[in-house]
Amino acid sequence: MPKHTQFARITHTGPVISVLLTGGIALLILIGNPSRAVGQDHVGQYEQADIEFGVRLYGANCLRCHAETGDAVAGVDLRSGAYNRASSDRELMELLRTGIPGTAMPPNNFSDSELTGLVSYLRTMRDIDLSAVALGDNTRGSVLFTGKGACATCHRVNGLGPRTAPDLSDIGSIRTAATLQRSLLDPTGSMLPINRPVSATLSDGTVINGRRLNEDTYTIQVIDQDERLRSLDKSELRELSALTESPMPPATELLDTEEIADLLAYLLTLKGLE
Repeated sequence: MPKHTQFARITHTGPVISVLLTGGIALLILIGNPSRAVGQDHVGQYEQADIEFGVRLYGANCLRCHAETGDAVAGVDLRSGAYNRASSDRELMELLRTGIPGTAMPPNNFSDSELTGLVSYLRTMRDIDLSAVALGDNTRGSVLFTGKGACATCHRVNGLGPRTAPDLSDIGSIRTAATLQRSLLDPTGSMLPINRPVSATLSDGTVINGRRLNEDTYTIQVIDQDERLRSLDKSELRELSALTESPMPPATELLDTEEIADLLAYLLTLKGLE
């Protein structure tokens, strides 16, 4: 797959879509007239990673009734972006979760991440050329997680692996596709404050580096680099600081664009043990 970058611009009667093609993966950003994005909770932007996840979920859960065109059910046109029972993204998420009594649409146990993906796709489906949407392969992503991507050297999944980095067992339920993609591409810029590594210097000069598990006014509990649980009394510390740079390298240092898409697809399957 060529690793060059192409830019294209498509103009039509609706919003303008700026398309960024990187290694065959299209990154679409809705810009232009936000009033055309009917009932959105925020001003007109859905992230491509969420849209791609939504395409996959739509195919698995909605396609058999609504078809690819979104208008196979009488009186319903999903591509219109307007729905009688949901005027906002939040209401549309609730509708997808609860279903519609008296119709063939059942309730679904979608996670917040899945709902974000579905709504992102439904709101933009009339503007998307599905042939340009590149979806990663979660099976290949699983191999990359434990192999070339080296994720399993730090992260734990479903009881297997070290504890030196955050447990990813349910990451696909608690993070959206777009958030996970940003974490892969820019770990430092996307790092949550609670996940910042900490460095504690004891009164005797001993330095303990590790991952913060819990902290209150008087103590802090960390997993050190040897996976030992340490409970530290702050009054006995010479220094305590949270590091601002993630120990995780950007995925682009190890993986190409297609492999990153595969790894992302695998992470989205991680929803905890049943």
